[in-house]
Amino acid sequence: MNPINETHVSEPGLLVVDVAAADDATVLVFQQLLADRWATATTEQTTRDVDQPGVRLRCYLDLRQAFGS
Repeated sequence: MNPINETHVSEPGLLVVDVAAADDATVLVFQQLLADRWATATTEQTTRDVDQPGVRLRCYLDLRQAFGS
């Protein structure tokens, strides 16, 4: 994955979450669970790293903007 951009963690409450899982469906469901709770920049595309098992996904969260309970 690309290096983390300083802008994405420039303030308390901002997070970069890198997720690895066996398949696309698993990481996309996890991402949706995060998006249901916090402001999240989502993606519909995962990446596969050469010589690494499974898929990867990066999402950006803003814990300052919580949704629901």
